[in-house]
Amino acid sequence: MFSNEDYLADLLVEAGVVDPDVLDQARRKGGSVIERLLSDTDLSENTVCAVLAQNAGIEAIDLGQMTLTPEVLGSIPDEIARRYKAVPVSDDGVFLTVAVGDPFDFETMDSMPHVLGREISFVCAPVNAIDTLLKQFYGASSSGAMNVSGGHDVEVSDGDAPIIRLVQNMLVDAMKMRASDIHIEPLETSVRIRYRVDGKLIEVDNHPKKLLPAIIARLKVMSGTMSIAEKRLPQDGRVQVKTAEKEIDLRVSSVPSNHGESIVMRILDKSALVLGLPELGFFSDDQALFENLIGLPDGIILVTGPTGSGKTTTLYACLNVINKPDKKIITVEDPVEYELPGINQVMVKTDIGMTFAAALRAMLRQAPNIIMIGEIRDAETANIAINAALTGHLVLSTLHTNDAPSAVARLADIGIKRFLIASAVRAVLAQRLVRKLCPVCKAPHALTDKEARSLRFDPSRGDISQVMGPVGCDKCRRNGFRGRIGIFETFQIDDEVRHMINENLTSSQLRRRARELGMRTLRDDGIRKVLAGLTSPDEVIHVTMSDLE
Repeated sequence: MFSNEDYLADLLVEAGVVDPDVLDQARRKGGSVIERLLSDTDLSENTVCAVLAQNAGIEAIDLGQMTLTPEVLGSIPDEIARRYKAVPVSDDGVFLTVAVGDPFDFETMDSMPHVLGREISFVCAPVNAIDTLLKQFYGASSSGAMNVSGGHDVEVSDGDAPIIRLVQNMLVDAMKMRASDIHIEPLETSVRIRYRVDGKLIEVDNHPKKLLPAIIARLKVMSGTMSIAEKRLPQDGRVQVKTAEKEIDLRVSSVPSNHGESIVMRILDKSALVLGLPELGFFSDDQALFENLIGLPDGIILVTGPTGSGKTTTLYACLNVINKPDKKIITVEDPVEYELPGINQVMVKTDIGMTFAAALRAMLRQAPNIIMIGEIRDAETANIAINAALTGHLVLSTLHTNDAPSAVARLADIGIKRFLIASAVRAVLAQRLVRKLCPVCKAPHALTDKEARSLRFDPSRGDISQVMGPVGCDKCRRNGFRGRIGIFETFQIDDEVRHMINENLTSSQLRRRARELGMRTLRDDGIRKVLAGLTSPDEVIHVTMSDLE
């Protein structure tokens, strides 16, 4: 109950509020001396608090007579409040006044200012009053939460502390809006909350700047691996959140900025695991071609595009297609975003030497049929992947290039000899994501002259009566779009292309020849999706600005 009950009991005798003989009787009965005195005598919690406060040189307060606002209560995260059995009662912008039941608990008095990063003025309040407020405003203990994938399994429910509810409501709202990211950004005088929905950032809320430490502390504690005390270095963590509808993984990243720590949470929806190639946006002919490619027994299949273009989702969809009981599949990822049943997944840990290359070398001794590499970043990883492909393994990976033919030049720049590229790589898939028109409110759209010129539109390629544009309704939150699909460019490496690679042709020359051989560019595929009424002309123009040929 108290850090040193014998010392407190002696203080009560010195103050004349407890008779020495009564104290001796209480000690002979065993158990907590203070609890025995409170139950067997007329000693009150308020009296104990007054004696403690007087000897500690701090003020004693009556919490029942105070009005505590959600902003003040939110200045301490619930886990910190419960750990130290402390309740904030006021905040003047300089000092945070905190009520404790035991002012001689020096660990609490020394640690809280460092943990919260605040100047703290302590006052004393009865222990039972503090316990009541902890239960009322900070909810039940979360010590029973299950640790999963380096984070905590967090049950989303009502009736918790203000900061808990604020964070939980933020997560639930983001999921309802189908957001892919949550951005918590400290500004000079406020905290801005933005969601990325269908690739676009939307500002949804602003909070007082003083809530930032509590919000960040709550998220760090939820992650299970991030330090509350560390504010100068970037940190990463992971959280699992359950709602009534689904289970969501969050990848949490914190970075110090000039106005405080900035937090970005990437929402990983496990329902994406069941996506097939049609759900990604493949038309039937492209789907058949790509299924044939990933059905090959060996070689490298690369998926390229900028960050956020859906490369990893495409790789997972490919694994769903080819994951059969007679195939051994191993992946090496940084980090493992989704857990795939029936597949051996390895996470990169560079701090202990588990790099992509080290993991790949070990994986090859496991006799896999199929290897998935999260990303080819360096010559060592690329060389191992090439050798694996040339020795009978199918290798799936990603690369950062603007279009599919440029993957050849990228691998050459890394240090791979061109004859090895020509021999090992079977195909490169470039992709982008475009927003899908809301199926409820989309309406026929007349192509403008500018749109027709930008798309190099040939009326013979399709019926322009199917071209649609955004309108806006309740289902799509009035923006006219709901969800995203991919547009794709598949660069097959056949005998003629292999010869051109060996002849050291440039990326533009490879691209030109690939188009002559029938390759559809990103913009070509985008035009097909415009003509099918799936997306708008402006979306395709915006996403394929680099597709100038």
